[in-house]
Amino acid sequence: MIKARNRQNLVNEIEQHFKLDEHVKKAFLNIDREVFVPNEFKHLSYKLDALPLAASQWISSPLTVAKMTQHLELKGVDSVLEVGCGSGYQAAILSQICRRVFTIERIDELLKEAKTKFSQLEIHNIFTRFDDGQRGWKQYAPFERILFSATAKEIPEVLFEQLAEGGILIAPVEERENFHIITRFYKKNGRITSETIEQCLFVPILDGTQK
Repeated sequence: MIKARNRQNLVNEIEQHFKLDEHVKKAFLNIDREVFVPNEFKHLSYKLDALPLAASQWISSPLTVAKMTQHLELKGVDSVLEVGCGSGYQAAILSQICRRVFTIERIDELLKEAKTKFSQLEIHNIFTRFDDGQRGWKQYAPFERILFSATAKEIPEVLFEQLAEGGILIAPVEERENFHIITRFYKKNGRITSETIEQCLFVPILDGTQK
């Protein structure tokens, strides 16, 4: 009962800044953020704060997760690829809207923790991979949607190749130091076009993997 109230309060707080579509709101009401937050920050789980994780990474603010999710235009979408699993919270939200979520994480420790949490919550439609997400996941391509959960200076061409025709890729793009813009890319007739949405701040995407 308390958890349900916490989730409702979180949704109310998000909506003071950003109006949620019904399917996005429902996803946030279904997932306990505190499951994905380190023990020492559990008391901050339902605040709109980004919080530290292991390996110098962060769990994004719920407001940021809400915006990224909604900007992906997920209604009726079957498959989404997430580059940068992190805590797993974003993937868990996506799993409530899409039939299949493919998430890649380059830091082994974070991926193992996220997988444990997905099992704990009995989420069975998230598929995980330990790899450099900038390579994508060719085996399951093309993806209708691709989401970057870290800032990129530019989007690797291979990810546009793995984006389905008519698909959308959302990424925080670094325009200059500490100035990142949420950017939405569209693939139409094999061509990529983009639009800027708003300023944001994310951790940078890094190359390679880390055991």
